[in-house]
Amino acid sequence: MAAAVLLAIAGMNGAQAQDYPARTVTIIVPFAAGGPADITGRIVADIFSRHLNQKFVVENVGGAGGTLGALRAARAAADGYTILSGHLGTNALAPAFYPNLGYDPQKDFEPIGLSAEYPELLVVRKDFPANNLAEFVAYAKSNSGKLNAGHAGLGSVSYIGCLLLNAAIGIKPTMVPFTGTAPVLNAMLAGEIDYECDPVLGTLSQVRAGAVKALAVAARKRSPMLPDVPTSYEQGLPEFDCAPFYGVFVPSGTPQSVIEKLAEALDKGLSEESVQKRLADLGADIVEPGRRGPKPLADLIRSESARLMPILRAAMEK
Repeated sequence: MAAAVLLAIAGMNGAQAQDYPARTVTIIVPFAAGGPADITGRIVADIFSRHLNQKFVVENVGGAGGTLGALRAARAAADGYTILSGHLGTNALAPAFYPNLGYDPQKDFEPIGLSAEYPELLVVRKDFPANNLAEFVAYAKSNSGKLNAGHAGLGSVSYIGCLLLNAAIGIKPTMVPFTGTAPVLNAMLAGEIDYECDPVLGTLSQVRAGAVKALAVAARKRSPMLPDVPTSYEQGLPEFDCAPFYGVFVPSGTPQSVIEKLAEALDKGLSEESVQKRLADLGADIVEPGRRGPKPLADLIRSESARLMPILRAAMEK
């Protein structure tokens, strides 16, 4: 009898997966609207909507460095109708910042695939007394206690980027939290914070307009969006290396056939010239075919956790 019930349930699950998606799917973006996480999530939603012929809607659930939205996704039904558009912070490094996280990034989610990687950019207010990374380092070391760095919450990519920068320089500025990267930028424009570290997209238009100053790209190669801004490697601070990944996840226990459908749709979308142009225009590094799908994302989570966790924990203990 029990075996018959299990077979029936398995058959029902298989049928549901085959019909997936039969109704609207929610994609949780764990940050406020307007920032890199939000825009990337909406590109992903558009890919899924077109390739799976169903409505995929974005819901912004901000707070606690993205972990509130991630927790909500982790606790959702494992049926493919709640998806998380997460990133380096929410799905790899959050345990460094939140001991009582409420979810395990590697056990409570199944990876679907990478959507993009965004090299970070060190940006300072327009009247900040530094015009390159060397000048910033010198000023920061002499004025660490006076500096205010803005970020989108403990564990957000903007927090992680600036923590890596601060650790490389050896400074402890005041870290000021906001609900997202857009509010961080508004505070900088108002002169309330001195600097931030965030993917190029977040401050691109203001940098181009001269409203803020970009001092360094935290990567080995320059950003095509800001070709005149030198990298951290060029300026002698290779420790400031941060290109957070953004990826798609579903709750653990989601049927494998659903995972495969989502992964296939994401792969098709990332191969489209129009999608690649949209991402490139946002300052993203395009994910090559060999790095797409569940396994490459799972491998990246493990490697980035191993690389960054010790640095972040040491920086927070000082």
